[in-house]
Amino acid sequence: MIWEQLTEEVQLEQIRELSYRQPVVIFKHSTRCSISTMAKNRLEREEVPENIVFYYLDLIRYRTVSNKVAEMFQVHHESPQVMLIKNGECVYEESHNGIDLSEIAAQAA
Repeated sequence: MIWEQLTEEVQLEQIRELSYRQPVVIFKHSTRCSISTMAKNRLEREEVPENIVFYYLDLIRYRTVSNKVAEMFQVHHESPQVMLIKNGECVYEESHNGIDLSEIAAQAA
C-alpha cells in the first residue's frame, strides 16, 4: 500500500476536489493504540484497489488536522477510523475492528 501523508489542513480541500474524480480514503491512525496498529497492518496486507487513493493521518502528531477532518466531513471522531470520500462527501466510515479493505472497495465501486 502506498500512503499519501495527510499533514496539513490545506490538503483537505485537495482531497475533496480529488474525490470528484476518484474515491479517497482517509485512515486516521493513533500511534499509541494497538488496535489502530492492528487495523493499519491489516489494511497493508490486503490487495489495494487501483482506483482508490489512500491518505494516512497520524492523529496524535496532527491533532488539528484530525479535528478539521471530522468537522469538514461531518463524522464523529474515532481512532482508528477510515473514511471514504466520494464527490466531496464522506459516504462511508468505519472504526476499530470494523475496518475492512474489501468493504471499503465495495463502497467505493
